[in-house]
Amino acid sequence: MPFTRRHITAGLVAAPAVFSGARAFAAGRPVTVASLLGEDKPETKIWRRIADVLERSAPGRFDLRIVPNAALGGEKEVAEGLRLGSIHAALSTVSTLSAWVPEGQILDLPFLFRDRGHLGRVLAGPLGADLKTRYEAQGFIVPAYINYGARHLLAKEALTTPASVKGKRIRVIQSPLHTELWSGLGAYPTPIPIPETYNALKTGVVDCMDLTKSAYVGFRLHEVVPWLIETGHIWASGVVMFGGRFWTGLTPPDREALAAAVIEGAAYFDVLMLADEAASMARAAAEGGKVAPAEDREGWQAGARKVWTSFAPRLGGIERIEAIAKSA
Repeated sequence: MPFTRRHITAGLVAAPAVFSGARAFAAGRPVTVASLLGEDKPETKIWRRIADVLERSAPGRFDLRIVPNAALGGEKEVAEGLRLGSIHAALSTVSTLSAWVPEGQILDLPFLFRDRGHLGRVLAGPLGADLKTRYEAQGFIVPAYINYGARHLLAKEALTTPASVKGKRIRVIQSPLHTELWSGLGAYPTPIPIPETYNALKTGVVDCMDLTKSAYVGFRLHEVVPWLIETGHIWASGVVMFGGRFWTGLTPPDREALAAAVIEGAAYFDVLMLADEAASMARAAAEGGKVAPAEDREGWQAGARKVWTSFAPRLGGIERIEAIAKSA
């Protein structure tokens, strides 16, 4: 989806319906916020919570104008908008930001993190701090990380083994690491922006993709790829981010207030995401969705190790990757 002024104009024309609360045109500093999903999903609810926090901590200083349902484009287009200054705030996966900060791909290494807690502890340490500095250098201010949940394979049939994906056309994030993972398993990766995946799957442009359980239903993908195979191969790390141009125009007290509100919002997001995963899978089951466990776990992990080895030279070496995998 090309990023054009039409996207921003369309979103802002719809402002009365989507801007935050009754104070849509208050005197506070306007903050254009892009959200990929609707009002019922954590990706938008987090911004409602941030707006509520700011009402208490910085009353009248900010006017969050939240534009949901990918009206301002997919993740890559939104990230470009933040750098240009046409969009001020958004969430993003670290996968998409790897186009600007390739070092962030370390968080996307398949089967690197044991669980949600392991990922959180790593991001709270030196690696998380280092990546924030790198994002800032590229025009993205990151007050907090978020966790979208584990990525699973979504398909029209139960592709439960690594061998079963061979020859399949798979939609991937626009990331070299994701491309290499699936091509190494014999699939044919096709980068497609997330708003376009439903039609691509429906029309047969691609056969399968991978995504979190929440977004699986958030984008109604269970309607076109009814099988979710629980591979859990990547923990989808994300960020709450602001554009550097917008951020530098704020006073230090306003930056402090925004950062504090985002940290509270990020904690709320993680709680929402856990609940939304359960609700999403219940809805998928009620509407024909099916779940299958991944088989040949050792085979999936062997494919992942090839990616570790390939990317190690650009991510600090295999010893660093192994240390993260074994960390407490």
